[in-house]
Amino acid sequence: MIVGPITHGHHQTTRTQGNARRRQWLRTYRRTLLAADALAAVLAGLLIHSQHRHWALVLGLPPAWLFAMGAYRAYDPDTLGAGPEEFRRVLRGAVALPAVAVSCYWLLLRDDDFLHSMMVAALPVALVAVAVRLVLRRQLLRRFAAERRHRAAVVIGSAEGLLELLPRLGGTPTSALSVAGLCLTDPEQAGALGPWAEHVWGGLHELPNALHDTDSGAVVVVPTPQIGAADMRRLSWSAAAAGADFLVAPLLTDVAASRLSVRVADGMALIGVRAPELGRSARLPKELLERSLAAAMLLTLAPLLLAVSLVVRLDSAGPALFRQRRVGQYGNHFTMFKFRTMHTDAEQRRAKLEQLNQNSDGLLFKIKADPRITRVGSALRRYSIDELPQLINVVAGHMSLVGPRPSLPAEADGYTNEIRRRLLVKPGLTGLWQVSGRSDLPWEEAVRLDLAYVDNWSLALDADILRRTGPAVVRGTGAY
Repeated sequence: MIVGPITHGHHQTTRTQGNARRRQWLRTYRRTLLAADALAAVLAGLLIHSQHRHWALVLGLPPAWLFAMGAYRAYDPDTLGAGPEEFRRVLRGAVALPAVAVSCYWLLLRDDDFLHSMMVAALPVALVAVAVRLVLRRQLLRRFAAERRHRAAVVIGSAEGLLELLPRLGGTPTSALSVAGLCLTDPEQAGALGPWAEHVWGGLHELPNALHDTDSGAVVVVPTPQIGAADMRRLSWSAAAAGADFLVAPLLTDVAASRLSVRVADGMALIGVRAPELGRSARLPKELLERSLAAAMLLTLAPLLLAVSLVVRLDSAGPALFRQRRVGQYGNHFTMFKFRTMHTDAEQRRAKLEQLNQNSDGLLFKIKADPRITRVGSALRRYSIDELPQLINVVAGHMSLVGPRPSLPAEADGYTNEIRRRLLVKPGLTGLWQVSGRSDLPWEEAVRLDLAYVDNWSLALDADILRRTGPAVVRGTGAY
C-alpha cells in the first residue's frame, strides 16, 4: 500500500482555523487553571495560617502545589476538560504534597512547624482545587463547546472495520469528534458504508487533502491488516504536518479509559488493559451505599407507593404488586417486585401476540401499545413508576440500584456464554440500557451496553447513570 512520503521538512501545511481555535481554548483553560490552583493554594495557606500562625506556609504552599500539579501532569492537553482523569491527577498531586514538604524541610527551612503545616494543608488545598476546577470546567466547556465537542476528524480503516465505529462518532451533542472524511484501505468497497459513503475521499494517500479541505483537527485510525507499521508512521507524519491529533482506536472496544495504560517493554509501547473489578471486596462500598440509599428512598416514597398501590387496585382487578421470578447474580433466581401494569391474564395471552414482538432479533418480548397493559399501567410504565417496588429487592440484596436488566429464566436459558457474562453482577433498577433508549434499542445493542457496564463498572459510572436516569424517565423514550 502506497502512502505519500510526507515529512515535516518537505511538507508543511497551514494550520487551520479550527485547530487554532482549539489551541486557543487549551491555552485559556491552562492559564485559568494555573491561576485558580495558585488561588486555591493561597486560600488553603490562609486557612492553616489562621490556626497555626505560619506566614511561610502562605508563601511556600502555592509554588509547592503548582509543582505537584505539574509533576502529575494536571495541565496536560490530553486530559484538560476530558473527564475524571483530570481530577484524579489533582488528588495524586495532593498525596504527593507531603513529599514536596519533606524536600523543602530538608533542603531549605528545617522548620518543624512549616513541615507540619504543609502536610495539614494537603487536604484543604486539594478540596478547594477540585471545587474550583468543577466550576471552571463547566463554564469553559460551555463557552467552547462548539470547538471542542464537534472537532472534525478524518477516519482511516477498511470499510468493514469502520461500520462499527462510525455510528458512535459524533452521534450525540456531547461527542468529542465528528466525522468529516474517510480514507479507506479498500476504497472500492465504499458502497458498503451506506450513508457514510459520501464522506469517502479515497485511499490512504488522500489523507493530506482530506485534512486540509475538511479543516479537521484529528485523524482516527482503525487498525486493519492492510495498514502496516510503515504505513502507520507515514499517516502520523501527515497528521503532525497538518497540526492534527493522531488517534488509534483499540481493537478491544467498550473499554473505559481508566482501564487503559501505556507500558514500555523492550523498547515497545504497549497498551495495558486492567482486568474488570468483579470481586466482592471491590464492590462492597457499592453494596453498602446502594442498600442504604434504597432504604432511605423507600421511607421517603412510602406515601407515593401506597397511593399508587390504591390506584392500581381501583383501576383493574388483581393485586397491586406483580411478583415474577428473575435471574440475578451468578444465575441465582429471586422474586422481583413491580407494580402490576397488566391484566392478570397477561401470560396466557402472550402466545397470541408473539408475531407482534418488537424485539424479534433477540430474546426480549416487547410490544408497543400492548393490549394487555391497563390504563394506569401505561402511565406507570412511561415514567418507570412501576419499577419503584424493586427498591425492596435492592434492600434485600437481590438487586442493585445500577446494573444490567434483570433477566427472565427463559431468556437466561437462551444466553450464549458471552451473554451470560452479564450475570457476573447484580441486575439493576436502572443501567446503561435504560438510559440509552430502553426498549427501542436492538437486542445486540442492549447486550453490548450490559457487557460494557460489567467490564467497566465503577462508582463514577454508577453516579453518571443515576444522573442520566432522571432525564431518561421524564422523556419516556422507549418505555412500553
